Amino acid sequence: MNMGSTVVRFLSIATLFTICLLLCNANLSAPCKQNERQALLMFKHDLEDPSNRLSSWVGKGDCCNWTGVVCDNLTVHVRELHLAGHVDMLSGKINQSLLNLKHLTYLDLSNNDFQGMQIPSFLGSLKSLRYLNLSHSWFVGLIPHQLGNLTSLQVLDLGNPPYSEIYSLLEVESLQWISGLSQLQHLDMSGANLSKASDWLRVTNTLPSLVENLDMSFCGLYHIPGGIANMTNLKFLNLGYNSISSTIPKWLYRLSHLQSLSLSYNSFHGEISSSLGNLTSIVNLDLSFNQVAGNIPNSLGNLCKLTTLDMSENNLNGSVSEIFERFSRCSSVQIESLSLSWNNLSGHLTDKLDHFEKLRLLDLANNSISGPLPPSFGNLSCLEVVTIDDNNFTGVVSQLHFTNLTKLVRFEASGNSLTLETTPHWLPPFQLKILVLNSWHLEPSELPMWLQSQTQLQLLSMSNTRISGKIPMWIGTSLSNLAVLSLRSNQFHGHIPYKLCNLTYLQILDLAHNNLSGRMPRCLYNFTAMTTPDDTRLGFDPVIYGVGQRENANVVTKGRVVKYGNILLSLVISLDLSDNIISGEIPEELTSLIYLQSVNLSYNLLSGRIPPKIGDMRRLESLDLSMNQLCGQIAPSMSSLTFLSALNLSYNNLTGEIPKSTQLQSLDQSSFIGNKLCGPPLEVNCSNTNGTVPSVADQKHGGSDLLEDGWFYLSLGLGFLFGFWSVLGSLLLNLPWSIVFSRFQNSIVKKLYGVIVEYF
Repeated sequence: MNMGSTVVRFLSIATLFTICLLLCNANLSAPCKQNERQALLMFKHDLEDPSNRLSSWVGKGDCCNWTGVVCDNLTVHVRELHLAGHVDMLSGKINQSLLNLKHLTYLDLSNNDFQGMQIPSFLGSLKSLRYLNLSHSWFVGLIPHQLGNLTSLQVLDLGNPPYSEIYSLLEVESLQWISGLSQLQHLDMSGANLSKASDWLRVTNTLPSLVENLDMSFCGLYHIPGGIANMTNLKFLNLGYNSISSTIPKWLYRLSHLQSLSLSYNSFHGEISSSLGNLTSIVNLDLSFNQVAGNIPNSLGNLCKLTTLDMSENNLNGSVSEIFERFSRCSSVQIESLSLSWNNLSGHLTDKLDHFEKLRLLDLANNSISGPLPPSFGNLSCLEVVTIDDNNFTGVVSQLHFTNLTKLVRFEASGNSLTLETTPHWLPPFQLKILVLNSWHLEPSELPMWLQSQTQLQLLSMSNTRISGKIPMWIGTSLSNLAVLSLRSNQFHGHIPYKLCNLTYLQILDLAHNNLSGRMPRCLYNFTAMTTPDDTRLGFDPVIYGVGQRENANVVTKGRVVKYGNILLSLVISLDLSDNIISGEIPEELTSLIYLQSVNLSYNLLSGRIPPKIGDMRRLESLDLSMNQLCGQIAPSMSSLTFLSALNLSYNNLTGEIPKSTQLQSLDQSSFIGNKLCGPPLEVNCSNTNGTVPSVADQKHGGSDLLEDGWFYLSLGLGFLFGFWSVLGSLLLNLPWSIVFSRFQNSIVKKLYGVIVEYF
């Protein structure tokens, strides 16, 4: 090869290399286009940017290097705007200067705050757009039909927050414009009000057939859009949270590419077709909160890719073991989340649980499943959440059932006939955040010592478990993360320990229906979660607490048991010490818990006055101080409790006029009887009493003389007690009998006290 040809080849290679380098890195030497930079600056000018996200957007800078701006490597035109917000949200107006970005293919303004603003119709003129995301940004009004001009659009996301109470911020009267989006593959209109177009959607094929992902949840639909039947490429379909009332259409089972299907929170009824087995690509299937009935078909065993199945809150029946056996037909069971709660399932839980090695969540609550908890349960090493409450399980649960459950964080099994047997020094392999064992039987009958190791516990409920002894229940130091503590309807005695006040995250404290005595602790002000706003409290993890909307805590408020789900639980603040033997005054420190919503101190031996500053507890909705020995006037500040809807001060020694307020005068007379009170809502007129108020007997029986009857009942009760002591006094020398007798005696004294107060 001669020298000349070598030089030519070298120059050619060098030239090609230089051209390639220049082309591939053109934007390193050439700034963005002047008109596009000006367009972005005008766009920024109309935005409100409190966190200064767009601080790099300055007049003479290269806009290709600005935050959220992506330019084309070859042409240096602005191609993409990534302006999704989260904590640092943008607001304000969207300037038409975006129209000067004629090469813009990607626009993301999601998770910002444009509340009160309509989606600008001029966005339909950005003809190069292939991706448009305006989701979770609080746009309102009609969706502009001009968006149908975006013929190159592949992704259109207009979804609003799925759990918003107002989910119809966006509206449409017709979706005809969607038919022009022939390239569309992803369509999210969740939260938009499509109710006016529901009938029209049912009978037309407007929806583009290329769509792979379709979300029309929270849209007010009454029918399934008919065009979905033609979407043979569909992989993701969400029609949840609508008003669709029909059977599941057979054509739905022909969408063999479906990987995720949600029809939850509708009114689908009828039986599930055996054609369900055709959905062999399905990974997530959610039919929860409908009215689907009958057996789960045998063909469920064909869905070997299924990882999440939720059929809770339906009318399904059949044997629970058969459902598990159908899954076992797969060579490798992939199921990770199985929710079948609130159905009519029966039978025993199969002992062949070893196949379900990937199972993370098991929800079988509120069925009629019977028999023991099988030993193979302890082999489910991936389990994190278990809810089997309100079934008919029987038998013994030992520490062997938990041997390999190292990841368990939530265990709810109340409302069964189960017995927990553990050795005193057992150390669990898990760290729970939720434990609910209401109505279990514990062996031995005391608070398990292994609870001390559960330092991450946020919710502990062991009501009606016949636990005796004193509250250790170290509970204020070892379990310092507790937000909910319920030990009601047990046999605890002694004082409420002072260290309980170390539970600074506590939002619900329920120690009702025990034999607790002594005074209320004055350290109540340490319950800082009851004194601080909602956003400063311990957060409830939705992954752990959220199995659909399962009930996590029972709270007695307004005279009834209320079940709160995970969404509301973080908002509930409650204190219940009722039906004990607590004496002394109500501590003034109670009034520092200004975010308390429900207080129940009834059926105790409390004396003294109602704290004068009780009006500071302005969030109170329910207050029960009945069946105590409180005296003096009702605190005038109680008239400030404008949220109060349930009040019971009956059967105390209160005197004087009932304070005047809209809330107090709207209550029933029963809230105040058994005292010496006057004024509305009672019929006793304070101006006519000359400083005295008729006795309770006079108020109830129009002045009939029951004083002698009262003394009769008093002497009868005292005589009964004397005879009772004479016969059974010797039994008190035996300690177990002493505890039983003491509890019975307390109940008799409380009832007798009520009779005496009623007639005097």
